[in-house]
Amino acid sequence: MPYFAYTAVDTSGRQVKAVMEAENEALVLGRLREQQLQIVDLKELKKKKSAKVGKQKLKMKALVVFSRQFATMINAGIPILRCLEILSSQTKDPVLKPTLEAVLMDVKGGSTLNEAMAKHPGVFSKLYVNMIRAAEIGGILDTILDRLSGFLEYEAEVKGKIKSAMMYPVLVLCFSQIMLFVLFSFVLPKFKEIFEGMDVELPAVTAALFAMGDFMQKSWWMIILALVGIFFGIKSWAKTPKGKYQTDWMKLKLPVIGELGLKMSIARFCRTLGTLINSGVPMMRSLEIVGETLGNEVLINAVDQTRLSIREGNKLSAPMAESGLFPSMVTHMIDVGEESGRLSEMLVKVGDFYDSEVEATVKGLTSMIEPMLIIFLGVVVGFIAISVMTPIFKLVNSVK
Repeated sequence: MPYFAYTAVDTSGRQVKAVMEAENEALVLGRLREQQLQIVDLKELKKKKSAKVGKQKLKMKALVVFSRQFATMINAGIPILRCLEILSSQTKDPVLKPTLEAVLMDVKGGSTLNEAMAKHPGVFSKLYVNMIRAAEIGGILDTILDRLSGFLEYEAEVKGKIKSAMMYPVLVLCFSQIMLFVLFSFVLPKFKEIFEGMDVELPAVTAALFAMGDFMQKSWWMIILALVGIFFGIKSWAKTPKGKYQTDWMKLKLPVIGELGLKMSIARFCRTLGTLINSGVPMMRSLEIVGETLGNEVLINAVDQTRLSIREGNKLSAPMAESGLFPSMVTHMIDVGEESGRLSEMLVKVGDFYDSEVEATVKGLTSMIEPMLIIFLGVVVGFIAISVMTPIFKLVNSVK
């Protein structure tokens, strides 16, 4: 749908410049007349510019700041349109600014806030849009925005901790691989020349090491090509429905990493579901939204089965327990929450518990990876040292 940039004058004589999305120019003129705006200039924007609006990804930090500021303004009694005008004029983010301008124009054109935000999935997720919808229905927009900003802040904080915890092991592993490549490609061939010049009979372990060096030196491009081919092959296979399901199933079965991923998914499931229910979103709709945020086909399928079971009149905890993916502690806590009528509160508590479990698992994983890397590097260096030193000892003995 095209975008139109217009300049108009309102009833107080103030000039208004903005952008509106509409099927044609006549609809724009009609909407502006309904708003009692006198049109000064109207032109259609180029398709390239309009296509960018709402399709780019927004940084989490910018969305958190926007939500927090929006909540503060609404709580202060400032009308939604005025809030959007202030926020769109203040923000410097290249993705958020045009998005807010488009949302402002849609709201001025008669759309609700959640309908206007739903047109920009790259900026506002389904979770965000549905919580705004519940807030508009319940008249608690400031409360929901504050809750959303807190939720997004915590999600960003957990992701940041995981990234920072994994940074050191990843850097060490990458550096070690580079050093091994240099060693096999440039250093070991020199030793091979020396040993061949001395006419020393090489032990089997040394011959194997030099053979690996020769292969890497002559066929390094084949190794890179094979790794790239395997990567893109797995990626293409994972895009198919069956491949995606099997890939996600294998991810959950990986030692330590699979447990960490499952805990993160359970924490997100419980926290998101609890927040949605507490915000007034119906159970079936909440489960649909939560399933879309999990990012794992195995878990999404389990949530879909849970929705079907609830539709047949069963409790939430029963199908979750039958799936075998959710720990008994989670299903028991949810069962208690359903019995006591405090399901949202119980879900948030379970989410908090598993967030702490994720942090503990990440710390344990980091502390486990470091000695494993040291052992791996020690074995490799020891193997190379023995392979190189054995012919030297043999040469010294023969000289004696």
